[in-house]
Amino acid sequence: MRSPAMACSSSSPPSIEHGYSGKTMTPSMAMPMSVTSGSGSSLHLRRPWPVTKGEASSATAVVGWRRKGKVKGLCAEVSGGGRNQVRVDSVNGRKVNGVVHGSEAPSSMGTGTAVSGAADGGAMVSVNAFKLGRFVEDRYVYRQTFVIRSYEIGPDKTATMETLMNLLQETALNHVMSSGLAGDGFGATHEMSLRKLIWVVTRINIQVDKYSRWGDVVEIDTWVAASGKNGMRRDWIIRDYSTQQIITRATSNWVMMNRETRRLSKTPEQVREEVKPFYLDRRVFLYGSCDNEKIDKLTEDTAENIRSGLEPRWSDMDVNQHVNNVKYIGWILESVPMNVLEDYHLTSMTLEYRRECRQSNLLESLTSMTTGETEEYRPSISSCKAVLGSTHLLRLQEDKAEIVRARAEWQRKDCI
Repeated sequence: MRSPAMACSSSSPPSIEHGYSGKTMTPSMAMPMSVTSGSGSSLHLRRPWPVTKGEASSATAVVGWRRKGKVKGLCAEVSGGGRNQVRVDSVNGRKVNGVVHGSEAPSSMGTGTAVSGAADGGAMVSVNAFKLGRFVEDRYVYRQTFVIRSYEIGPDKTATMETLMNLLQETALNHVMSSGLAGDGFGATHEMSLRKLIWVVTRINIQVDKYSRWGDVVEIDTWVAASGKNGMRRDWIIRDYSTQQIITRATSNWVMMNRETRRLSKTPEQVREEVKPFYLDRRVFLYGSCDNEKIDKLTEDTAENIRSGLEPRWSDMDVNQHVNNVKYIGWILESVPMNVLEDYHLTSMTLEYRRECRQSNLLESLTSMTTGETEEYRPSISSCKAVLGSTHLLRLQEDKAEIVRARAEWQRKDCI
């Protein structure tokens, strides 16, 4: 039976309908689902979430599926840029999510595909107009603004560490795209794509002075520089858009990996020449203020909390066919004591990535807590001067191979 949402054409793609009501099933009795296409062909699948014994439900789910591939209905053409001006979003009268759209777009945004939008009377608008950033400081720095959305905050209505890391990643990728360097990879350049190379992060250090709240507007600057012979450093600063106060600083190191062999690679000279014009010799941290120390390894004997059975989902994967680096933060926090998560903010976090993780892996998260004075962690600490420290390890559950080591500092939420 076709889904009502897809009943508009006899050539509709496959749809799935499944319902169950008041039936008791054992875990081995996964209910089959029937897939029917417009041509009458049928494919039987297994329901991936079996009902446990004794469970009953009257819920009915109707799900429509479309085969991956070219999506119809998108009007697009190659254009030298949008000639029409489109509306700029604003919050409390301030322009946000970019300040250049349509005919206002500067040449630094380049050319690209144009799409037609019903809200704009069918006018063709440059896709670059929606990349929502711009170059400053002679094109060495890329700047982008964001509104903190409702789904990006935690229980205390402030942005989470994962939100901040996702915003940093988004700004970095848009930097590469807007510079005209983007190839067919996840932030890879044209020369990298030709050689089947991708970027992988080896270390990130982020320090947060203040967490933005739901509805706040933040402004992020990012730039890149060389790091040794075969690496690249990327730095960021996050400002409060209203006050222009710097509230977060971050730095990271990246190397190249062959996407087929999954082995690290030296930087080809062609790639070096491609990115060199964008290098800015500026550090976001003063010497001595960045966490460059080696992170100690945790074991079952040194860890205070261990959380096992963490399983990557399909949605945790990125286009490089491994778990995205931001996803690790949530798993790391799974083994942090609940009273720390409730009463403290992460003010600093350093992540040292040691190997990639795939969807088929099962993970363990280990945590050890200490005070800033290296005494044993005491949940009763209430002084604003008291800072908690933590050491973390994320590893494969089967062979205990390390994926990420991490170190963090925490401060009471009522002190920030």
